This record gives sequence, C-alpha cells and structure tokens, in this order.
Amino acid sequence: MQTIQATNYPIYFNEKGYQELNSYLNDSKYSKLFIIVDSNTNEFCLSRFLPYLETDLTIEIVEFEAGEPYKNIDTCVQIWNVLTELGADRKSLVINLGGGVVTDLGGFVASTFKRGIDFINIPTTLLSMVDASVGGKTGVDLGNLKNQIGVFNLPLMVLIDTAYLETVPQNEMRSGLAEMLKHGLIYDKEYWEKFLDLKSVDFNELDELIYRSVEIKNEIVTIDPTEKNLRKALNFGHTLGHAIESYFLENENKINLLHGEAIAIGMILESYISLKKELLNQQEYFQIKNAIKLIYDDVIFEENDIEPIMELLIHDKKNEYGNIQFALINGIGKIIINQSVESELILEAFQDYKS
Repeated sequence: MQTIQATNYPIYFNEKGYQELNSYLNDSKYSKLFIIVDSNTNEFCLSRFLPYLETDLTIEIVEFEAGEPYKNIDTCVQIWNVLTELGADRKSLVINLGGGVVTDLGGFVASTFKRGIDFINIPTTLLSMVDASVGGKTGVDLGNLKNQIGVFNLPLMVLIDTAYLETVPQNEMRSGLAEMLKHGLIYDKEYWEKFLDLKSVDFNELDELIYRSVEIKNEIVTIDPTEKNLRKALNFGHTLGHAIESYFLENENKINLLHGEAIAIGMILESYISLKKELLNQQEYFQIKNAIKLIYDDVIFEENDIEPIMELLIHDKKNEYGNIQFALINGIGKIIINQSVESELILEAFQDYKS
C-alpha cells in the first residue's frame, strides 16, 4: 500500500514500515532507544517487533499496566523516572508499541520529557490504527475525564502493521470498527455503506478498509491540524460517547465500556439529535441505528444514570464559553459543527435509544 503523507510525517504500512524505520535508525545519531509497551503488547506484540529491528543502539523496554485506568499522570511520572534512571537524554528516541492508550500516553511522555524527545508510533489495535495513528494528539485522562491533559505533537513516523491484529480480541476489534463507521458517516457515504451488511464485508480486504479510514482522518486533520474548524467533525459520537465512557469508568457498579462501545452509543444518540434538528431524514436515522445495534450489544441505562452523564458533558474539551458543542450529521457523509443542543433533546435521545 502507498505511504500516506500526514502533516510533517509519513504513515507506512506493513513491511515497508520496518524497512523505513531501520533506514532511519541507521542514518540518525540517537543515544538510546526506549520502547514503551503496556503489559498486553509486551506479551503479545514485542516478540514480533524486535526481530525486525536492525540497530546497534542500546534498547530498553519500559512497561506499564494495560488499560484505560492507567492512562494517567501517575503512570507518566513512573515512566519519566524510569527514563531518568536508565539514562535517557535529549538524543534518545521513544517507540510507542501498543494501542491508543500506549500511543497517547507514550507520545505525551516523550513530548514533555526534557521538553521533548523524538518518538515513533506503532499502533497494534484496530482502534489505534484508524484513530490514534493520525493527528498528533497526545495525552492522559484526569481522573475519569478523558484526555483532559495533553499536547499536540507529531511523531517522526507511524508504522501500521495489520499482522498485529491477530493478537486483538473480537471486542477490541469491534471497538476499532466504531471509528471506521464514524469516518463513513461524517465524510464518505460510499465507505459507510460497505459496513451495512457485515456478513458481506470481505475482511480479507481489511487492509484496504483500514487504509481508507486512515486516509479520511488524514484528509480532515491536514486541513485543520489543531481542531479549530473541520477537525471537529471527528468528534461526532464523542460528545455523549466520552461522557458515557467516563461515567462507566468511574462507577464501580458498571462494567467498563471500551472506547468504541461508548462511541457507538454516542453515534446513535447524536444521530437521533441530528434527526430531530432536521439534518437527517427518518430513513437515514433508522439505517444508522439498526446498523450499529446489529454490531454492538445494547447497554442498559437506568433512570439515575442519565443525570451524572449529563453533568460530565460540562467537562468536554470541545466546549466553548461554557456551551456544549456537538458535531452532528447533516445527511450521511456530511457534518455540521458547533451545534448547541438543548438538555431536553439529549434526554429524548436516551429515551429513544432505550426504546
């Protein structure tokens, strides 16, 4: 597959990525190489990656516990201390090998250690390949609030090797699929329609589907790298989705939702809001709702769940001047940003989801 040129860095695919990485390492003068992994990628992915490396650099493996609860500043402090103890300096290179938690957190660690050292991302989950691979967002959660602390900073390159997906469980694959569905809904109706009948989707062509998803996100981010305008389109499903994800994360009586599972709910809710604002017609709305509900299990919302979820919307990063901002679908394949939505309509959307 052709290399995708993002803003100031390339995204390589499969074998070509390793060739380019080794060429880059041989031409550069780094002091040490630090590979940041979580406990999952240390177990399942590192043994695939290390044999591809052709370098005389000293390699150090830095591991942290897998999972969204560990995507926080405490983990960063631990890694900064480890880097210091192992002699990392401003000429060190970090490679982040893992899913979105690893690339987000590892990118933030590298971006802030000694005011910034170089890093490369190698996403190993479907979600991180089609989402975290593009855009230069790094960061961590603040308590249960998603991605509240972070910076925009670009990797030197991204390597997408779809062979790592062989290690990914089915629920994590579905989580990544949510972002692919979103890319179709906001930008490419024909791409969205490929997923309407999953039984007919040829997953032998998964590489091509991933490639198109990365291409869509890159086209949007290239136009608006720091989310002042068009990039806000990528937040479709995320305003309510992030609030739901945060609520389930902090509530010990709830089972944690994966990111894509929460975003899938958010897309249904925000599609309903789009319908009620006469941006979608009823046929389009039911197509979206039915397609998503065929893939993802229904999540039960009790009456006392809704109010705390609504309260979490106040902390959404996209809010401006105290107003909650939504990106809504303006017909499948199109988006309209900076939309204010009344609380009553959000409550109505939850009622419709439960019906």
